[in-house]
Amino acid sequence: MRNSKLLILVQARTGSSRFPNKVLKPVLDKPILIHQLERIQSIQRKAEIVVITSLEPEDDAVVEISKKYGFPVFRGSLLDLLDRHYQAAKAYDADWIVKIPSDCPLIDPQIIDEVFDYCFSHEGEFDFVSNLHPASYPDGNDVEMMTFSALEKAWKEAKRPFEREHTTPYFWENPSLFSIGNWEWKSGLKYDMSHRFTLDYPEDLTFIDQVYQHLYFSKPFFCLDDILNLLQAHPEIYQINSSYAGVNWYRNHLHELRTIGVEQTNMYHEIRKTN
Repeated sequence: MRNSKLLILVQARTGSSRFPNKVLKPVLDKPILIHQLERIQSIQRKAEIVVITSLEPEDDAVVEISKKYGFPVFRGSLLDLLDRHYQAAKAYDADWIVKIPSDCPLIDPQIIDEVFDYCFSHEGEFDFVSNLHPASYPDGNDVEMMTFSALEKAWKEAKRPFEREHTTPYFWENPSLFSIGNWEWKSGLKYDMSHRFTLDYPEDLTFIDQVYQHLYFSKPFFCLDDILNLLQAHPEIYQINSSYAGVNWYRNHLHELRTIGVEQTNMYHEIRKTN
């Protein structure tokens, strides 16, 4: 495991229905996707970072921006993200594949390293490790990693559309088929439903921009504690997107998911939309 090839795949596209072109929006005169990639690049462990996008012409912009800043790109299926990850893993001959979505521009590099350290300190014990099942960190610090053989098994066997679209549900929905590990925030706090650091709505971008405006110039790779201290000092920043706290894709698939309950997603916006 010590010499295993570690491949970090950052899935990115421009066609978000809620917030088109969100990953290319500028923060401090740089696309937010590039900020995230540079944060990931600052991890301690050696890994290759590749942006994976679709073959659609609209995602040519993702390719252009990524390459401009020196990040390689792999293109694959638009909607079958499980296939996109698998084909990229094959192309780069990876032993371990790490899934980090591009809507996590505030992800703490130290958290990524902690998940890696946890996984590799239990050599041979796990097929799949994450910090999401159960989640504890503020939403937007998502790290999921799997062996190539486990990814290939999921790629061959996962059939339901949401398993293909969201890449990893087949793992944590089938604990009898995989050895699964989870890294929890050692603070003892559980902020996954109360603190939203992810990018899905315009309000999220405003929040993220404010965090960068306050922290980036003195410490470009600011950490989770820096953000939490900022929010304590400036609660008005927390309020910018707080109504979306806990809103995630789970809410649209609760009738299909066996290991996720209603308590793990905020249904407020779904309820408000239908009333």
